[in-house]
Amino acid sequence: MPLVAGVDSSTQSTKVVVCDPATGAVVRTGRAPHPDATEVDPEVWWSALLSACEGGLLDGVAAISVAGQQHGMVALDDDYRVVRPALLWNDTRSAGAAGELVAELGGPAAWAEAVGSVPVASFTVTKLRWLASHEPGSAARVSSVVLPHDWLTYRMTGSLVTDRGDASGTGYWSARTGAYREDLLELAFGRVVGTPRVLGPADVAGSALNGALGGVLPDGALVAAGTGDNMAAALGLSIGPGDVVVSLGTSGTVFASFGQPTADASGFVAGFADATGAQLPLVCTLNAARVLTTAAAMLGVDLDGLEKLALAAPAGAGGLVLLPYLDGERTPDLPNATGTLGGLTRRNATPENLARAAVEGMLCGLADGIDALRAVGVPVSRVLLIGGAARSAAVAEVAPIVFGCPVVVPPPAEYVALGAARQAAWALSGTPAPPDWAVSPAPLPDPPDPSAGDRVRTAYRTLRTTIHPAGSARGDSGTS
Repeated sequence: MPLVAGVDSSTQSTKVVVCDPATGAVVRTGRAPHPDATEVDPEVWWSALLSACEGGLLDGVAAISVAGQQHGMVALDDDYRVVRPALLWNDTRSAGAAGELVAELGGPAAWAEAVGSVPVASFTVTKLRWLASHEPGSAARVSSVVLPHDWLTYRMTGSLVTDRGDASGTGYWSARTGAYREDLLELAFGRVVGTPRVLGPADVAGSALNGALGGVLPDGALVAAGTGDNMAAALGLSIGPGDVVVSLGTSGTVFASFGQPTADASGFVAGFADATGAQLPLVCTLNAARVLTTAAAMLGVDLDGLEKLALAAPAGAGGLVLLPYLDGERTPDLPNATGTLGGLTRRNATPENLARAAVEGMLCGLADGIDALRAVGVPVSRVLLIGGAARSAAVAEVAPIVFGCPVVVPPPAEYVALGAARQAAWALSGTPAPPDWAVSPAPLPDPPDPSAGDRVRTAYRTLRTTIHPAGSARGDSGTS
């Protein structure tokens, strides 16, 4: 039986899964690291992909798809060579450019109406403005701009294509109209540059070039459209109405499949498209799992030690509250913010309370994201908790308290790579819908004191509005 493969080219690493196309059962896996940086030569991603696929990993693979980190700017010249290292989603140097662009179009509401999202530093459109303003020599050489997954697909097929999910994160493609806004490209860059053709969810980008991936990918294997990492995770989890995914990786994301486009003028909810033809309203925070690793380092313990400390503290951490804006923040839009520890007294100044405050602070920012989805009409029946930090016992205890709704944890898996593999299986089959790959999550226990969540979130909200009043536009609704 032919196999399918899915690639997750993330900020931190390349992960590849090879699956049975009928059931999604994982047959083989591969992995290779990326450097810890916000500016990367795309050749690093290609080299990591080659490394991850060594040892016959792709033997028997008939179709492959790439899911990549969203938003990054890969600028190409007339010969499709990379002009400068790619700026990644978490590079905040274009924060000023974002503010300029929002004002120049007429404010946040104008952007929400145009493309469904209000651009922040993460978005490709802001990075184009930064490039035009700060590196005019490089900007003059740019002929086209693509996203990380687009570039990897191009290297495999020779086709410059993308999908609607990843395109919706650029800031110049509209999920509502399904078209590029060349006027916004010109506004940002001073001229219109080439963009990849947008494929449908089950379309084929092309066949693998002879010798693609160093010859480890069988000649003629189909390459699917690919998509963004969050869109692939949604596809890998087979989410339905009422499901909200909270992903705890380098960034924290909150997203759901929804039947209609959203346009949130506050900027909290990005109106993205998904990988199935529907929409994927999404809230993203810059600070997630690294909050825990940083707190552990502060306390001189490893992550297991941090868990034990956090579990030994009461809900509310004795009044200690952490705003975890350690790398600035995307939602709320505070790119230059730093972390704040509030409510510190001699009585609560313990390692246990600091560990608990780190877990609660990380999750409170994501709970605000759940509220933001509700505010634009997205139903919330349960939360699916994924990502590396989802396996933390402390996170498992705190999440139901803070989220205030049922929380389930799917089995540990590389859901972004699995979603890409499911897309590859869909393209290979030619069927109207993707194959049914079952996921069976386990529920987390309900909190013993449901009112504890209100107390934790009230303390967090109070500190946030005190320190960052401009980043608390939704006031006492609890939405950040």
